[in-house]
Amino acid sequence: MSQPTAPFRADIVGSFLRPDSIKHARQQFAEGAIDATTLRAVEDEAILRVVQHQCDCGLNVVTDGEFRRAWWHFDFFDGLQGVERYDSDQGIQFNGVQTKAHGVRVTGKLGFGNHPMLDDFRYLKSISGDAVPKMTIPSPSVLHFRGGRKDIDATVYPDLTEYFDDLATTWRDAIRAFYDAGCRYLQLDDTVWAYLCSDEQRQQVRERGDCPDELAKIYARVLNKALEGKPADLTIGLHVCRGNFRSTWISSGGYEPVAEVLFGSVNVDAFFLEYDNDRSGDFQPLRFVRPGHQQVVLGLITTKNGELENPQGVKARLAEAAQFVAKEQICLSPQCGFASTEEGNSLSESQQWQKVRLVTEIAAQVW
Repeated sequence: MSQPTAPFRADIVGSFLRPDSIKHARQQFAEGAIDATTLRAVEDEAILRVVQHQCDCGLNVVTDGEFRRAWWHFDFFDGLQGVERYDSDQGIQFNGVQTKAHGVRVTGKLGFGNHPMLDDFRYLKSISGDAVPKMTIPSPSVLHFRGGRKDIDATVYPDLTEYFDDLATTWRDAIRAFYDAGCRYLQLDDTVWAYLCSDEQRQQVRERGDCPDELAKIYARVLNKALEGKPADLTIGLHVCRGNFRSTWISSGGYEPVAEVLFGSVNVDAFFLEYDNDRSGDFQPLRFVRPGHQQVVLGLITTKNGELENPQGVKARLAEAAQFVAKEQICLSPQCGFASTEEGNSLSESQQWQKVRLVTEIAAQVW
C-alpha cells in the first residue's frame, strides 16, 4: 500500500529519456527554424505523454521528465540573479567521458527573482491529475562546490560568509516561490555530498585550499537555513548523486564520511540515496538517520543500464537496510534519473519504463 503523502513507497528521482520529438525540436530551435513558442508547444505535448506514462506505471508522483532542460543544474542556475554561465576550458570529467565545457560563476548579488521554472512547474501541476507533481532543482551547495572561491566575484562577495548567507536566502525564496505556485513536493539534487565521500574528490578539495569536513558543515548550515520556515505540508527531499552522464559516474565511496552531518543534522524530509552498486558502500551509515519523520528512499534500481534487477534481490537489500533504519522510514526508487542531461543514459525508453514498473511492483509487495 502506498503512503498517502510524499515521499512515496514507490518514488522516482525525476528525469526521463528525451523523446525524438524533443530532440528534433531543440535542433530546429538552435538552427532558427522554429521559435520559442513552437518549441514550448512540442515540450508541452511530450510532457503530457511522459506524465501519462508515469501514471500508467502505477506511480503516485510525476515529474515533467526535466524535458525543458539540457542539464539537471545549469538551466536552473541560468535563471538566478547574479549568476552567469560561461564556456570553460574543459567539461566535467566523468569515468572515461567529459561533458560539454560549461561552468557558472557568481558575478552579482544572488537572488531568486521571477524564475522561469515556476511556469514549468505550473504547467506540470495543471496536467498531473490525481498524482502529486514533483519539482526538481539543484541543491545550493552545487552552485558553490564546483568552482569554489575562484568562481565568486571577490568584489561582490569579499567575505564568503555573506555569500553563503545569500545562497541560503536565495534557496529559501525558491522554496517559498514554488510553494506559492502550488508545489507540495520539491527535490534538491546534490552531487556534492557524494563527492565528499570520495577519497579522490576529498583530496582535490584539499588541493584547492578547502577542508572537506568543514565544507560539509557549511553546506548543512546553508541547507538548514534555506529550510527555515518551510510550510508543514511541503515535502522536501535531497537526492545524493554520484554523477550521471551517459551512464557514467564521477565519485565512489560509501556515505560514512558525511553520514553523521548529513543524516544527523540536515532537516529535509527525505534522503534519496544511490545504492545500485558496490561503489555506494553498505547500509551502516543509515544508522545516523533520525528515527521518526525522515524517510530514506533507496535507489536500488540502476538507471545506468537496461538490465532488469531481480525482485527478490531488491527485497533482500531492503530487508538488509531495515537493520539500520526502520522499515517504515524506507521507500524505493531508481538510483537516479534516466537522463540527468539531454544526452540520456544507455538504455531504451522501453527498458526505462520496465524499471519504473519494477519499482512500483516491488513496493506494492513489500509494503
